[in-house]
Amino acid sequence: MPKTSFLNNNKCFIVAEVSANHGQDLKTAIKMIKEAKRCGADAVKFQVYTPDTLTINSDKKYFQVKHPKWGGQTLYELYKKAYTPWDWLKKLKKVADDNGLIFFSTAYDMTSVDYLEELEVPFHKVSSFELVDIPLIEYMAKTKKPLILSTGMASLSEIKEAVDAAKGNGAKDVVLLKCVSSYPADPLEMNLRTMPDMADKFNVDVGISDHTLNSGVSVAAVALGAKMVEKHFTLSRKMKTPDSFFSSEPHELKDLIDNIRIAESAIGKIRYGITEKEKESRIFRRSLFAVRDIKKGEIFTEENIRAIRPAGGLKPKYMKFILKKKSLKNIKKGTPINRGFIR
Repeated sequence: MPKTSFLNNNKCFIVAEVSANHGQDLKTAIKMIKEAKRCGADAVKFQVYTPDTLTINSDKKYFQVKHPKWGGQTLYELYKKAYTPWDWLKKLKKVADDNGLIFFSTAYDMTSVDYLEELEVPFHKVSSFELVDIPLIEYMAKTKKPLILSTGMASLSEIKEAVDAAKGNGAKDVVLLKCVSSYPADPLEMNLRTMPDMADKFNVDVGISDHTLNSGVSVAAVALGAKMVEKHFTLSRKMKTPDSFFSSEPHELKDLIDNIRIAESAIGKIRYGITEKEKESRIFRRSLFAVRDIKKGEIFTEENIRAIRPAGGLKPKYMKFILKKKSLKNIKKGTPINRGFIR
């Protein structure tokens, strides 16, 4: 059974992360929700902050961004370009609801939690960078709703502290997402085997927040037990938004989701024995056949009987019991060997 009430044990919950890829254009944000639905996502996620709820407007060295894509500006300037206007959110949630998608968001401070509560989101998300903000996690947990915690950069003790804060303050359920908080992330740093270990250590469901540039990591995560996959997407990487360079385009998101569905179908259940469709192939198993004409009374040898395809004769394991015994009748080449031929 799933450890969380909102996750399906047999179907991975796939989140299309809009992040800053709307380019602060409402029509683009609405189109992205509809594209997420077309691609097969279960939910669409936004981020609720303003430059002032995340940082301060300062150009001191501490606030200068050093990143190949984001560098040359302050944190305040970056977040000013990236944030989602809060007065959009009610309409965006309605568009998601109308399209059969779950709408939720990453909250970054108490005021954004309060605003999301007014929108009646079903659960809350904590970003990797806020995982160490224990007062924020405690505040979220007091809503009694499930919390999704990204674990990028976090040590085991930091994860434990966050989980304890969530569970100790009323969080209905907790999900931990394996994450590497670099943009884009290197698949070699993903260490997906950490996911089942986290599930065991903390008795929670696990998933992945995948910042890599391909779908292979997410598919592998599902094979290792991920119940949730979160992937940034954009309508086009030609749209130069703050996060577009590491986001999936719609056809890539659809391929990722299709491959996840194939993977989880293939994982199936523990089962031994022949499948319904394998029955047609069973005839091509090896069995014992006469490979020369054999006369009545002649001794069976490795020259006149062999284990070959197809089935029809005795199983190859009986070869050692038949050799040096005599044939009870004449046997034509190409005849399957059965017990009635053996003296």
